[in-house]
Amino acid sequence: MAEKSTSAQQSQFLGRGWQFPPTFSSVSNQVAMNEGEININQSIDLILQTRRGERSLLPYYGSQLSSFLFRAQDATLKEEIAKSVRYTLLNDEPRISVEDVVVSYTTGTDSKVVISIVYTIKQTNTRHNHVFPFSILEGTNLAVRA
Repeated sequence: MAEKSTSAQQSQFLGRGWQFPPTFSSVSNQVAMNEGEININQSIDLILQTRRGERSLLPYYGSQLSSFLFRAQDATLKEEIAKSVRYTLLNDEPRISVEDVVVSYTTGTDSKVVISIVYTIKQTNTRHNHVFPFSILEGTNLAVRA
């Protein structure tokens, strides 16, 4: 019995919420839910995809990653992105402790910044890795001419 209550407490702490993007079941008329580590990973994605100031009731919620678009890909940008991600997750995701943020660039026509976040879930002390693809040259297919 004690194992069940510990599992329930852990689940309650880790959270339960709507799956993103929201999907609905036509059979049960219910919204799809997720919980645990999946809920935390989706929360991290939502935090990093939300621009700071975008939510009127929570003006400091979200990241400032959009301010890094169209910048030169160099070591300074990597450090600024890593610092911004650490600060954002420190303030907006209390269930985790960020251990490391590694920023790398992809090359080719699909130029992206890949942000790898290593974190520990505070309640369970389990370590996880989350990869967030951030496009630095969004909407730049202008160079391709026929």
